[in-house]
Amino acid sequence: MDPSSSSSLPRLPNVADLAPQHAAFLDQHFQTKRDLSYESSNLFLSASLSQQCSELESLFLLHASKRTVSWISRSFRAKSSLQQLSLGLRNLSLRTSPHGIGSKSFRRVLTEEIPRLAYEMNRIESLRCYLETAVQLEALVGDLEDASLFVMSCHTGNMFKLKLLNSPISEDAGRKHHKLLQAIKAMNDIEEVLIGVEKFHPQWYCLLKSVDTRVDKILSALRPQIFADHRALLVSLGWPPKLLLSNSGNDHISDLPNPLVLMQEDKRRNFSRSFIALCALQHLQKRREERQLNNNNLIEIDTHYKQLWAIDELVSPIASRMEYHFTKWSEQPEYMFALAYKVTRDFIAGIDGVLQPLIDKARLVSCSAKEAWVSAVVQMLSGFLEKNVFSLLAERYNVKHLKPNVSCSWLHLVDLTIAFDKKMQSLLNLETCFLAVSESFEGQSRGVSVLSIFCNRPDWLKIWAKIEFKNAWKKLNTELKEEKSWVISKICKPGIDNNQEYLLLAVEDNKAPPIAEFFLKIIWDIIERCKTMPSILSRAQFIRFTAGRLLWYFFKLLLFQFKAMELRLDNSDNVAIVRMCGLINAARYIWIKLQEWSDAIEFLEMKIAENDAGKPIQDHAMDNSCFFNEEIRSLSEMETNWLVEIIAVVLRQFEMLSWEYVQNDDSFKDNQDYTNLREDVDLVVSHDFVEALDALKSWLQTVKINLNRKDFLDLWRSIAEGLDHYISCSIVRNEVWFSKVGANQFEADIQALIFIFQPYCVRPQAFFPCIGEILKLLKLKKEEVKLMQTLLSNNENGFECLHLYGISNLSVNQVLQVLRCKIWVG
Repeated sequence: MDPSSSSSLPRLPNVADLAPQHAAFLDQHFQTKRDLSYESSNLFLSASLSQQCSELESLFLLHASKRTVSWISRSFRAKSSLQQLSLGLRNLSLRTSPHGIGSKSFRRVLTEEIPRLAYEMNRIESLRCYLETAVQLEALVGDLEDASLFVMSCHTGNMFKLKLLNSPISEDAGRKHHKLLQAIKAMNDIEEVLIGVEKFHPQWYCLLKSVDTRVDKILSALRPQIFADHRALLVSLGWPPKLLLSNSGNDHISDLPNPLVLMQEDKRRNFSRSFIALCALQHLQKRREERQLNNNNLIEIDTHYKQLWAIDELVSPIASRMEYHFTKWSEQPEYMFALAYKVTRDFIAGIDGVLQPLIDKARLVSCSAKEAWVSAVVQMLSGFLEKNVFSLLAERYNVKHLKPNVSCSWLHLVDLTIAFDKKMQSLLNLETCFLAVSESFEGQSRGVSVLSIFCNRPDWLKIWAKIEFKNAWKKLNTELKEEKSWVISKICKPGIDNNQEYLLLAVEDNKAPPIAEFFLKIIWDIIERCKTMPSILSRAQFIRFTAGRLLWYFFKLLLFQFKAMELRLDNSDNVAIVRMCGLINAARYIWIKLQEWSDAIEFLEMKIAENDAGKPIQDHAMDNSCFFNEEIRSLSEMETNWLVEIIAVVLRQFEMLSWEYVQNDDSFKDNQDYTNLREDVDLVVSHDFVEALDALKSWLQTVKINLNRKDFLDLWRSIAEGLDHYISCSIVRNEVWFSKVGANQFEADIQALIFIFQPYCVRPQAFFPCIGEILKLLKLKKEEVKLMQTLLSNNENGFECLHLYGISNLSVNQVLQVLRCKIWVG
């Protein structure tokens, strides 16, 4: 027989492609080869099939007739309604009768006929739209089924072997690719129609479900065929290349040839077709998932970083060869990372040069071949480490005597992982490699991290956090024992790199001891170690378990240190004062750094993630948006309480030394002995007030040298306020009498007190308002005193009177008491 004539005959379908009912029918009537040769049985079977077809045709015609009659009857009813409306309008004579609009017939037309007519018209239009959509979907699904059947009926076999590239099988591959693109286009068209249906006609749920079911069945059969053809093509191209070890040892792999770059024209064309088809199929799958997610309230899937199927198919075969070497290096994980990095680096140029144009041709928006390649290798390595390395370490960690060795191995593996993540990130930033070291992982590139292992295993995350915490505490504990770590130094020690973010403010500006700087370096190093972790919530949890826990331990340590010291009223222990100031400075410096970190975008994102995860909010203050809110508030409370303790000691000592001065009501009645305070200033100070002033000056000088600027400002202002309250209340309460000389003496003493605060403020007298008002009252003339006493005694609103004299801090009773104690001569 002529081969050309045989090729024109229709091909019989493959047995595997037959439906179950068809296969059962053939098995029933053709059990042996003899059944094919019996003419009588064939005639009987033919007659039986003809009769069944005739019966089905009759049923179809009957069903179609019923539908047609139903449709015609609805049309007749609509036509009848329109005719009745037209007749009613003509009979009403709306154009000539002025009373026609208000007639009962017209109202009936408006309230009954027109709404009923509109309802019928809408129903007919909806039915017409439904039928048109159903017919359109049926046609598209029919085209999809035809194209899919052709694709699945073509056997890949040896289609992609070199010797057959110019054979008719190669032509079949072209036709198959064309039909595949037709099937994908049909599915995209179906998807467009279904999106419109879900948006404008959600009541057509049954139609939507029926079409989705048919398309899903076709996809479930078509997708494995496409993947099998693509894998066969990769094998024909020589992918994956062999990983040949060099003679220098296991830690070095020779340069790897890239078959994608070495492809010939025919192979390149076939590969491009298959790659684009696979990308188009993935894009279609993504559209279907997004539609079903948005309209069927399905569980949300993570599409933040999605792999390309075509890239995964390149990584999958080479991963099996890499894992063969990985299994030999279970005790030497650095070789695993070295091999994974080398494979990624050697192929990334070819991947970008060959595949990126194909991705652009497939119109996949925001897809990078390099990033997909790097991420696929990272995920492959992550999967191996999770299954074969970290799982084993996690089991051993629970064994008590193995825990120290496991901790060392775990930290070493994490160090390798962090270094590997940075190197892989640098591959993605080859064009801007100067940013690779300093910039953090942003956007989709955060998915390129082996640390993603811990995002899905919170139990391993806690183990890692425990190990990191113990290691950090061990480093810190060694430094805590050094006495020099607590001594305030005027020169900032070069303990850490000046390029670190947390050194934006110099340590010497806050006079913090070296231990604060060292502690913050440990905290920041821990935070940096989890920076490449893709999950924001997992990063926040890790920082809480490690840096957060370490912060609270250090706070307790500072508190114990402060409580262990005791200030003496005689100001004889300068060491205790210096140490206390150092603790306050440390708290202040850490407070500033935590505030700066919390303002960074990374920590704001982590705080939002915690709130979204349902972490209870303890208060509704605005500061609750801060990541280190509790730590900052605790530091602020400690700092304030410690300052209050120092202020209390200073005020108690001043009160003790000036007790006789303020309690003796005869101090300012007569002339007193004077002692020159300064030779160049004509001021004298009472001898029983000098010791108190000297002790106060000594306190302030010592604290100023050792305390940071902000806290010292709060301290001396609070001391001034306390002294103002103490002296003014003592004068009023003890009913101290003032002669003219005594008033001048009191003013000289107060000037000496104010002079002590002169180095810290331009107008220190402003911080002694009550004493200043007492001095103002003592300078009043006798007539003015009597007038004020009269006004304050007779006027119910004494405060208005006081404001006229510029008195706003003393009460009416206090003013009257001072005025009564004024001694007049003569």
